[in-house]
Amino acid sequence: MTTVLRTVGTPGKAPHLLVMLPGMVMRPEELFEAGFADAIAQRGLPVDLLAVDVSGIGLDAADTWGALQDQILAPARAARSSVWLGGISLGGMVAMAHAAAHPGAVDGLCLLAPYPGSRPSVNVMERAGGPDHWQPTPDDLRDPELRVWQWLQCPPPDLPVFVGHGTEDRFAARIERVAGRFAPASRHTVAGGHDWPAWRLLWDRFLDAGHFTP
Repeated sequence: MTTVLRTVGTPGKAPHLLVMLPGMVMRPEELFEAGFADAIAQRGLPVDLLAVDVSGIGLDAADTWGALQDQILAPARAARSSVWLGGISLGGMVAMAHAAAHPGAVDGLCLLAPYPGSRPSVNVMERAGGPDHWQPTPDDLRDPELRVWQWLQCPPPDLPVFVGHGTEDRFAARIERVAGRFAPASRHTVAGGHDWPAWRLLWDRFLDAGHFTP
């Protein structure tokens, strides 16, 4: 069966495309309702925003991520100056999972409060002394969350990344472990929790970081 992804947004011919993956039980329309596209327009940035509906799919649906690559990312990269992939909460982890499964598929990642994995998965690494000491077994790598953490052991050093979260986010301590895998300049925090006000502040900071030029 062919997977067809539902998208929200009508990309024009801007040189840059930003594909965002919503979090669990989040509609892709919510990014637009929260003003994400308006913030791009207010700055006059040459960026098109596309949100992809990944509700109910999960991390390990290889056919879906193949569809994300084949239907959206690969054609866009052939036609644009850059294509960034991002996500909020679980969408952020899915974005990292896609970057891990498809090296070189995108030109950057925008991770807003990325879900850091369940406690059982994270505990596997902690028992080994942390991600730098953990040596994943074939059993470990059956867990899609741990495959993301295997990628986080040594993410591509030349891949631009923006990763941020609210200081009161309920996952803050574990998100900091994710953020710590990237260069200090990539890491950002704002006041707020695991919610739209914090994500919108982070979005503004991301757009002002100078990643997109005509």
